[in-house]
Amino acid sequence: MKLNKHIITDMDGVLITGNVPVPGAAEFIEQIEASDFKYLVLTNNSTYTPRDLSHRLQSIGLNISQDHIFTSAMATARFLQQQRPDGTAFVIGESGLTEAIHEVGYVITDIKPDYVVLGETPTYSYDMLTKAVRLIDGGARFIATNPDVSGPTESGIVPGCGATAALIQSATGKAPFFVGKPNPLMMRSALDYLDVHSRNAVMIGDRMDTDIIAGVESGMETVLVYTGVTRPEMIEQYPYRPNHVVKSIAELL
Repeated sequence: MKLNKHIITDMDGVLITGNVPVPGAAEFIEQIEASDFKYLVLTNNSTYTPRDLSHRLQSIGLNISQDHIFTSAMATARFLQQQRPDGTAFVIGESGLTEAIHEVGYVITDIKPDYVVLGETPTYSYDMLTKAVRLIDGGARFIATNPDVSGPTESGIVPGCGATAALIQSATGKAPFFVGKPNPLMMRSALDYLDVHSRNAVMIGDRMDTDIIAGVESGMETVLVYTGVTRPEMIEQYPYRPNHVVKSIAELL
């Protein structure tokens, strides 16, 4: 099949697996770059800045500039600015999240913040989590970048933002608002960033429960690839379907 729309594509499981490009991914990006269509690489990972991710991708042969990368941290920062301009937040996360929040004019503080914002970090500390619990209990609104309960590493899975959010929710009785996929807010934010309408865009992903449903709920055409976590027999478990299914992104060349 050939795509004739602007493209939003997931990163892990579509363009890369671990630290290795999916066969055909580099050629796919080159093809989009040479076309008249816009594109974004979308990720729920809030750890890294777009510049960091661009460097990582370029180091393995995928020539993607930071302007073509959109993270859940960026979507979260935009949401906060829309809800409460120039507010304050206590943030648990890495530079990808703190930089995005600073860039929209927010102050990061633990003194009566408007929000507690939880992202992903390999160094969740008990003291920081305790402080988050107490601030939320004291009235701060609870936001989390993404609901993923685990993430893959070379050594095995690690707890994700969703798992840590569940801990805080259990302690406070207050559920977070998740900004990242599958929330269609993430897709709308990405579409706005790309400045295209949903009917003129396609979402490419490897997960039915995040990528495809987010695309469906945003009114986008959807493409599922089998280079990530989804297998053919798993599609029937869901009440919605992708518009197209391909073995890998190479079939879209």
